[in-house]
Amino acid sequence: MHLTKFTDNALRCLIFLGATDARSSTVREIADHMGMSADHLTKVVQRLAALGLVETTRGVGGGVRLVREPDDIPLGRLVRETEQNFTLVECFDAATNQCPIAPVCALPPVLDEALEAFLAVLDRRSLADLLREPRRLRRAVGVTTS
Repeated sequence: MHLTKFTDNALRCLIFLGATDARSSTVREIADHMGMSADHLTKVVQRLAALGLVETTRGVGGGVRLVREPDDIPLGRLVRETEQNFTLVECFDAATNQCPIAPVCALPPVLDEALEAFLAVLDRRSLADLLREPRRLRRAVGVTTS
């Protein structure tokens, strides 16, 4: 399974916000500290806001901040909401499937099971699990807090 850059950036954005003690951060600040494109991150933040995970405020003093406690942000839900599809192999998509053995192949149910196991692990974890050492995270990205 390969997560898209969109999902990776969503996770990294939430980790940054969680590690910076619930203060508001600008998209530019997050992008600079996390090595992301600010333009791409803007789209990610819009999606996170639509999911009710962050709040954005425009203008001077504005920015992005978490609106849920890290314990209330399940990773499985986030991945399901940010990944565009879970088509692991061609035959998972009936519209584009060209595989000649698809009607008799035993691989799809095995991959379905593996995907479900992958998501089940994420379902047992929350953003809080990724924030166990916020000081080390802040140091890693060069953020100081007062």
